[in-house]
Amino acid sequence: MRAAEQIIKIAIRRNSVARTKNPNSEPKEYAAPALDKGLDIVELLCRAEAPLTPKQIAAELGRTVGELYRMIASLAARNYIAQVGDSYYITTKLFELAQINPPTHRLLLEARPIMQKLASDIEQSCHLTVYGQGRQIVIAKIESPSSMGYSIRLGSELDVIVSVSGRVLLAFQDDATRSLMIEEALRRRPDHIVSNLDKKLDSIRTKGFESAVSTQIRGMHAISFPILDSQRHAIAAISVPYADRIDLVDRRTIEDVEKALGLAAKALCLRMGGDPDTPHTQPPIDFSPTPAPRSRRTQK
Repeated sequence: MRAAEQIIKIAIRRNSVARTKNPNSEPKEYAAPALDKGLDIVELLCRAEAPLTPKQIAAELGRTVGELYRMIASLAARNYIAQVGDSYYITTKLFELAQINPPTHRLLLEARPIMQKLASDIEQSCHLTVYGQGRQIVIAKIESPSSMGYSIRLGSELDVIVSVSGRVLLAFQDDATRSLMIEEALRRRPDHIVSNLDKKLDSIRTKGFESAVSTQIRGMHAISFPILDSQRHAIAAISVPYADRIDLVDRRTIEDVEKALGLAAKALCLRMGGDPDTPHTQPPIDFSPTPAPRSRRTQK
């Protein structure tokens, strides 16, 4: 049964890739022009760096303002887009709806207390990412309880192949799914081709997590563990962008953070019904919220 489900999952993803390559490949009897126009507007505004006027939207989509006017008005009435002056921008409604999705909602519900406990224990920020169409999306984050630290914005889109968390998401997939994910990531960022990528991903899978100097931010060390489902496929990655606080006497080392993050990942895997029995993880501990520890600073 599981094998059949995997075949279906892979087939769906392959069809998704095929539609991306050839959007006109759908049978005409299933075409919904009005819906397509609305989705085109939403996707365009999601990618836009600034609000767009109806004329600009029409020009970008190769249509007339008259074709899109009612679609724009309807999307604004439903609060998917909002108007400022004579321009429109995307709202957070899509992001809010995504949180209502049962799997995502449960993941967030289970992750928050674990992440809060983790951030308190290690005095570093942490975040949770999921894969989507060639990039990662930050769906949860907890700030460092200390006065200084580094964190990633909620809702941020992160690269896959060049980031530690992205490689973790790739490493813990079956071969077919991994290949499709890499293909999507490279289509989005063709400059991120890495030699011997599969070998590196297999090494991460064997180790159970990834811990490496960041290739994106100087001085940062990134640590990431997978959140696995019952078939040991990564549904998310929980990560810590480790910033070394040289002004603290009892600061946590990278090894301390690796151990604590491994415990947090295992606890979250168990709560999600997954199989967390990977190397470098320890027996589960109590992740009920505790007060943040006080940092002791060096005396000047």
